[in-house]
Amino acid sequence: MLYCYTANKRLNSVDLVLVSGEMSSYEESESKFWRKAKENPFVPVGMAGFVAIVGYRLMKMKSRGDTKMSVHLIHIRVAAQGFVVGAMTVGVLFSMYRDYFAQPIEQEQKATQPK
Repeated sequence: MLYCYTANKRLNSVDLVLVSGEMSSYEESESKFWRKAKENPFVPVGMAGFVAIVGYRLMKMKSRGDTKMSVHLIHIRVAAQGFVVGAMTVGVLFSMYRDYFAQPIEQEQKATQPK
């Protein structure tokens, strides 16, 4: 690992790439995010759903009636976690389908095609 000391800050190799000007760490993390999103498409869906549920419920906080704040926050957390767990479950089922059912069918079709 390369180190560069500026203003008593130890930089790692990603920061050194930023210093050299080849590719910023923001662009590198953005490309990593899109690569991971293509591998697991339900991760961004879960993240977006989590943000949407929390945002919606926080906006509706004024109209919660005589429900205690702690109970309302617990309901927000349970709803957001439920959506994320559901997205994870659908993602796992999708990846299992893709790995165990879709690929063997494609391999069988390639094997039966005349050369």
